[in-house]
Amino acid sequence: MAPTSTGTATPALRWVLQTEGLAGQRGDRALFEGLNLQLAPGSVTWLRGRNGRGKTSLLRLLAGLSTPMAGSLHIGGRTLREGGAAWRQQWLYIGHQNALKEDLSASEALQFLARLHGLPSSQAEVEGALRRLGIFNRRHAPVRTLSQGQRRRVALSRLVLQRASPLWLLDEPFDALDTEGITALNEVITEHAAAGGCVLLTSHQPLTLLQPVPTVLDLEDHAPVRRPARAVAEPAP
Repeated sequence: MAPTSTGTATPALRWVLQTEGLAGQRGDRALFEGLNLQLAPGSVTWLRGRNGRGKTSLLRLLAGLSTPMAGSLHIGGRTLREGGAAWRQQWLYIGHQNALKEDLSASEALQFLARLHGLPSSQAEVEGALRRLGIFNRRHAPVRTLSQGQRRRVALSRLVLQRASPLWLLDEPFDALDTEGITALNEVITEHAAAGGCVLLTSHQPLTLLQPVPTVLDLEDHAPVRRPARAVAEPAP
């Protein structure tokens, strides 16, 4: 069952993220509507839905990268409209693209991303993050020489540098990862949740995360309702 509002008044800071009547669209096409979502500290939510339902659009909307068609959105007690640096500090968003510079080494590319987002970026911190995702031995290799799975591990190393963000929004984080990579990512997510963080992620493959057990949010349950067209009255003879 999707984590939806019970209708009971709840202090805003009890939830990392709240939405009320949220609706999203792509172009002129509505993707989902009526989304009342409450994500608690320490939770992991698996966002599901068929291709084109709007999973990526929802993550981008929650990250403040697009505007909702309707409804309201709160992260850490702040609304999207308040914006600013205080809003951006509440979340980390990693999309399909790894956003790594091809001509930099793995270590340099991660350090560049860290500095760009105002994260810890010393050599020791960056190398420690790469080690946690099992890509330390390729730290000096140019990004262009890395496999897709290795690139994904470098991009996901940002999670270790951005533990303080209460909410992680991850679009297909397990894509291209092998068994070792999946295990490493599961461990990082488990630690974040244990520290009170919250994770909302998409995945086309079954999750193997055991702690905490993910809650499922299916966007098919929030598909737009097709309303019949209004009949046009015939003019009187």
